[in-house]
Amino acid sequence: MSSLVARSVHRASACAVAVILLLSLPASGQRAAPPAAAAPPRLVVLIVVDQMRADYVDRYHGDWTSGLKRLLTRGARFTNAAYPYLETYTCAGHATIATGAFPHVHGIMQNTWFDRERGEVIPCTDDRRAKAVSYSGTGDDGFGPGRLRIPTLAEEMRAQRGSQIVTLSLKARSAIMMAGHDTGAVTWMSERLDGWQTSTAYSEQPVPAVKQYVDTHSIDADYGAVWQRLLPTRRYPEPDADDTEAPPAGWTSAFPHPMTAKDGGPGREYRDLWQHSPYGDQYLGRMAAALTERMRLGRPQTTDMLAVSFSSPDLVGHQFGPGSQEVRDVYARLDRVLGQLFARLDTLIGRDQYVVGLSSDHGVGEIPEQLMRRGISGGRLRAASIRDVAEAAAASALGRGTYVARVHSNDVYFLPGVYARLQQQPGALDAVVRAIAQQTGIERVFRREEIAGQAGSGDRLVRAAALSYVPDRSGDLVLATKPGWMFSVNGTTHGSANPDDQRVPLLFMGRDIMPGTYSDAATPADLAPTLAAVAGIALPRADGRALTAALRTARAATK
Repeated sequence: MSSLVARSVHRASACAVAVILLLSLPASGQRAAPPAAAAPPRLVVLIVVDQMRADYVDRYHGDWTSGLKRLLTRGARFTNAAYPYLETYTCAGHATIATGAFPHVHGIMQNTWFDRERGEVIPCTDDRRAKAVSYSGTGDDGFGPGRLRIPTLAEEMRAQRGSQIVTLSLKARSAIMMAGHDTGAVTWMSERLDGWQTSTAYSEQPVPAVKQYVDTHSIDADYGAVWQRLLPTRRYPEPDADDTEAPPAGWTSAFPHPMTAKDGGPGREYRDLWQHSPYGDQYLGRMAAALTERMRLGRPQTTDMLAVSFSSPDLVGHQFGPGSQEVRDVYARLDRVLGQLFARLDTLIGRDQYVVGLSSDHGVGEIPEQLMRRGISGGRLRAASIRDVAEAAAASALGRGTYVARVHSNDVYFLPGVYARLQQQPGALDAVVRAIAQQTGIERVFRREEIAGQAGSGDRLVRAAALSYVPDRSGDLVLATKPGWMFSVNGTTHGSANPDDQRVPLLFMGRDIMPGTYSDAATPADLAPTLAAVAGIALPRADGRALTAALRTARAATK
């Protein structure tokens, strides 16, 4: 592809996303009002596939024969779904999916942010009241939902229906954001990788059904296995190895990938490889089915929730990139995992007694070096370089000194009082903004006063920044990167308002869902309101809306 054609494709894609996101934004004050369903489903199944780009559906669907294929052929697909905000990160995406609101409402704008009062970067799951409740190992204290500002669908289901809630993920931020603030079987892998855990935010003691499963199904059982390609070699048009890939320690960029470690045993190195492989997804799928049975989810006369976030596609994607055989293979295997889970739910709950919603927390960009090889603009940004430029520009206006507290991803935080001084000195703040904006790879630089309260702006990037802006958590300046540019030292990442990061799948299947392909503008914030509508649950704080075009009851009501 020539450089001129490539740039035209980028511009056309960005324009298309801008139209989709403008049409999909809710009107001010709009609330999801669920239609009255004749009988709610016995189980709501929420599935998040971490880092699943929208174009993967078209690229990989020929590989699918089971669960993902069932969603496509028997469910509803919204082909124009995209996040309308800028900070496209895991924690923000899961909070958006779970609450039906955007970051400026639910408060989770990144995975981590700079806490001005504490003078340090904190995780989105920072909850100093919470203590670890470990199923094995020591666990990590301080993980909970304390930073999430509004209820999730799971919380509303428990409050309105007395629902049982199960959320599972390899990542704490994923399991926690899907659950929210209420009690439930909320389970994730500790950051030490020494076992599964929950926290006192959800249960003072290990949940018996979870403990029974974990005690009898060790992740170390996969030690010595080898990740081979699932499909025939001819089904992988991507190169097997690329020198721009960044495989985790212990692997090369070429298949096969062994589940072993240099220390000769199933310790931290092995478990890190395990997470970066399809074995993590397979474990979560089996665990979800087992807990559905053991906890008797889907009891008659109520509606329970099962939420699973599959993290391995994200871990694989970061290291190998969206153009790799590994990413194709992880989705081929996830298709089988979901097929087995749906088959088990058919037996336990009833084929027409549950509803499924699937989306992703964000997409991902191409590896910049691979873009450049094809003549497409791309590259890597360094927070340290942005900080140096900002410091120099501030010093020119205010004199020698230190002015920047932190450059963290898209956000620039000044030391206390500095931003006000820059505003008061004529031209000083303009000079800082201009210096950062002149750096290669930066599209726009927004002052905090430009984006606060601008969620309805007609400027796509202003609106995207505003929907991610949380006054006491976001930076004084917010950066929008150009397509192909990212804050990452190797492999690839996400976190921008560019189409590859914003566009994701949005699929529904099961009770009250009208199968078909829908071109309606949509966002992942519509997922919870749509599931709530099927279940007859009110979501009073949602920005999103029920996608009634795909709901049988809504269609019947209009006839």
